[in-house]
Amino acid sequence: MPVLGKTTLSTKASSINRALDEIGDKWCLLILQEVFWGINTFGEMLLGTGASRGVLSNRLHWLQSIDCLRKDITEKGQKRPTYHMTKKSIELYRNGLMAMTWERKYFTTPALDSVELIHDHCQKVFWPMIECKYCNEPVMSKDVSFHKGPGAKKDIRITKTRRRSSALSPPDERGKTLYINLINLLGDRWTANIIALAFHGFNRFDDFHKELPVATNILADRLKLLVQEGIFYRQPYQASPLRYDYHLTDKGRDLFPYFVTLMAWGDKWCATGDGNPILLKHISCGAYLHAEVRCDQCGEGLIATEVHFKR
Repeated sequence: MPVLGKTTLSTKASSINRALDEIGDKWCLLILQEVFWGINTFGEMLLGTGASRGVLSNRLHWLQSIDCLRKDITEKGQKRPTYHMTKKSIELYRNGLMAMTWERKYFTTPALDSVELIHDHCQKVFWPMIECKYCNEPVMSKDVSFHKGPGAKKDIRITKTRRRSSALSPPDERGKTLYINLINLLGDRWTANIIALAFHGFNRFDDFHKELPVATNILADRLKLLVQEGIFYRQPYQASPLRYDYHLTDKGRDLFPYFVTLMAWGDKWCATGDGNPILLKHISCGAYLHAEVRCDQCGEGLIATEVHFKR
């Protein structure tokens, strides 16, 4: 475990934070999305992601080091290595489906709008939905409560020096980036962390800062961005000096399935051995939440090997 110092910070244990620290960087998200589509050479990724050679090389090395990509040079005489999903990264599939759902609802993305998802189980065109395993009701943020789990403690997290990238608006021919708006928004550890805290009921600057000890100017920048992007709205709670509460909009609340599936992935793949830090209870049925991403045509759970795409 890292020793707390100038290059580390201490926050409450969270599987979402752990997952974001591993794969939440914008370029990592873009690379993983490309590989899901079968784009697996360095040159193809360079074109598909828009990353520089240095950034792409760095992130590919990182994703291999955390076992989210496998590098293969298998064919005799093959000059270009290929990169492939591992069992760990394949299980991000449901999270990717939730990203696509949010993107399609709030943005007009020609590359995404032209995609048809076919479920091999029922042979029908479908769209993913997320439901409680036990009561089969939709999973919505207002119907979920948060509780401390056996792993509720402090995490010592490495402070990364990567800064938020400027907005990227790729041309239509660039790769198969189907949820670029979500990646631009959440491909920054602080922005994603702030939204995750908002689902826990935090809504004031000082509260965010207490839970996420980031520099105040960075926090102010990210809150401003989230208001501009329609994820938060703000309302004054104090006149002198003027201060605001920050609340999730409908657009912001609809990111909940993305974070739920990311948390489930983090619970499994970023665990420390102490148990899950946070448990979710589905208020509708009273059970601890086990969210399933399902086909809206046959109701069966979705796995990567049973879905194919048409464009």
